[in-house]
Amino acid sequence: MYPSAPPDAYNKFSAGAPPPAPPPAPYLQQPMSAPRPGGGLTRWSTGLFHCMDDPGNCLITCLCPCITFGQIADIVDKGTCPCLAGGSLYALICASTAMGCLYSCFYRSKLRAQYDIEEGECPDFLVHCCCEYFALCQEYRELKNRGFDLGIGWSANIDRQNRGVAGAPVMGAPAMPLGMLR
Repeated sequence: MYPSAPPDAYNKFSAGAPPPAPPPAPYLQQPMSAPRPGGGLTRWSTGLFHCMDDPGNCLITCLCPCITFGQIADIVDKGTCPCLAGGSLYALICASTAMGCLYSCFYRSKLRAQYDIEEGECPDFLVHCCCEYFALCQEYRELKNRGFDLGIGWSANIDRQNRGVAGAPVMGAPAMPLGMLR
């Protein structure tokens, strides 16, 4: 009553191995980085366009990027360039030449070198020239995710680390010392 199907109609691959899977789309592939002698490079903890992971910093950076830059410069320079000096110099460069991105690009490269972070798909100068505010927000989040409180500066972060305080107290809870407790 019904026509019979050929023997391999339901099993297309009965005569051999199945075809290989198609290669992933280029935008899904991860960038390759050159391995370092002591280990591989790490990735940024957040993406370039993940500004809303920290909406407060996003707002401050949009309104006054010199504040965010000053906080980043203070931590990256390990206190030798205070927040006020770094932010003021950045604001002066932006106001006089509109090329603050070249100055901030230097700090992005320095940050990547300190923490062995891969450059990514675009060079640092291009990221800062095309996406200045996004880059500043990403660098801020990176330092914050590495345990720095950028609002208090380098010396206060070092004092906090020397006291053994891992992070800010949560809802008034007392700080717990690091290490093994019994």
